[in-house]
Amino acid sequence: MSNRDLFHFAVKRALQKQGWSITDDPLILEIEEILVKIDLAAERLIGAERDGEKIAVEIKSFAGDSAISEFHTALGQCLDYQIMLEENEPDRNLYLAVPADTYQTFFQTRFAQIVLERYPLNLLIYEPVLEEILEWRN
Repeated sequence: MSNRDLFHFAVKRALQKQGWSITDDPLILEIEEILVKIDLAAERLIGAERDGEKIAVEIKSFAGDSAISEFHTALGQCLDYQIMLEENEPDRNLYLAVPADTYQTFFQTRFAQIVLERYPLNLLIYEPVLEEILEWRN
């Protein structure tokens, strides 16, 4: 089993609180010999007779010494994961889960804003202690 992020279970519980069913923990995708593991996959029904919404969530705590280093890793993973999803599960939307304090600080820097303009990412902003999702940003 691969190492789980520090806030893996907090985000998982937050999604469940919002009515998401966790379908994969982790979601494993493959193209030929290249295999990746996205932290979570979830589904939620949108109506009694409509198809459900499907997401994949890559969870990051940004608890290390270097926010920029963790940002580089997260961005690279998300770019790779997006390609894997397009090839394997094109109906599933990818989200990068980011703690609220990191979103309010690092993600508001000019650098982070420029990167997100060039490489748009869906963000899920969460509060790890309360195990709540505060905002979905597409």
